[in-house]
Amino acid sequence: MKTVFVTGGAGYVGSHCCKAFDAAGWKVVTYDNLSRGWRDAVKWGPFVEGDISDANAVTTALAAFRPDLVAHFAAYTYVGESIEQPDLYYRNNTTGSLVLLEAMRGVGINNIIFSSTCASYGVPIRLPIDETHPQLPINPYGWSKMIIERMLEDYGNAYGFNAVALRYFNAAGADPDGEVGERLGPEPRAIPRAIAAALNDEEIFTVNGTHFDTRDGSAVRDYVHVTDLARAHVLAAEMLAQRGGTHVFNLGTGVGTTVLEVVEAVRRASGGRLRVHMGPARRGDPPVLVAAAEKAKRELGWIPTLSIDRIVETAVAWQRSHR
Repeated sequence: MKTVFVTGGAGYVGSHCCKAFDAAGWKVVTYDNLSRGWRDAVKWGPFVEGDISDANAVTTALAAFRPDLVAHFAAYTYVGESIEQPDLYYRNNTTGSLVLLEAMRGVGINNIIFSSTCASYGVPIRLPIDETHPQLPINPYGWSKMIIERMLEDYGNAYGFNAVALRYFNAAGADPDGEVGERLGPEPRAIPRAIAAALNDEEIFTVNGTHFDTRDGSAVRDYVHVTDLARAHVLAAEMLAQRGGTHVFNLGTGVGTTVLEVVEAVRRASGGRLRVHMGPARRGDPPVLVAAAEKAKRELGWIPTLSIDRIVETAVAWQRSHR
């Protein structure tokens, strides 16, 4: 049985990936400091509480379990927060990842899958966005992730690391079985915010920006179900074992959905009236982000299967059961 060491495995995407790896026959070890993860989301395999910035702790854990692969999710992921506190993002995301890579090198582990982001592209100069699109982030969150991608390529060239960076577009939804899901964090994303408002008559959902050059004025995003994302990580691990090297893949559906279309999907799934306020655009938000994901289909055999309606339905079910 192969072992995967999952940093940030108690968080939203990380916990779904733990389930996917377990279902595929891997032994799963979760490593998380629980600053933005949840102990009750650790359901598959042993748990080690620790920080990726703690060199001694992460080295000890890696040496104890000797994993075949590290799946690296531990990061702060909020655009607005990164603009207000860039030090937090460079210290945790970028410096923490360097500590992790050095710990891996010290123990002799050189296979890693990295949770990256479409935020590294910045404002697109062409659509849909493929992997060759220039990376010009417009916020510290995107920069922190892009720097890590550069580190992975350099570690591959210098130290023989094998790495896959998966650039997510908008992860959304919840495990269809209801075992794990997305909880409201310090900067909730559009879909869980809209659902929270639909399930509580006292709340109002704010649409951030209504004057973009899009079909209805609201921002367009490529929403991909978190279960589809999780499956891509297992496929990437299998590919890495066969080929090695350093690789980058977009993970998106290729279909853009506006925020106002999300509002209607939430209304359909929840039956709630969902009061809406039209607010200003947020700093650091591109108007349109839609993936070209043909490379992941071609090289990983990955095809996203769950629609925006199914994404919202699973997220509504999760929030209703965890209110």
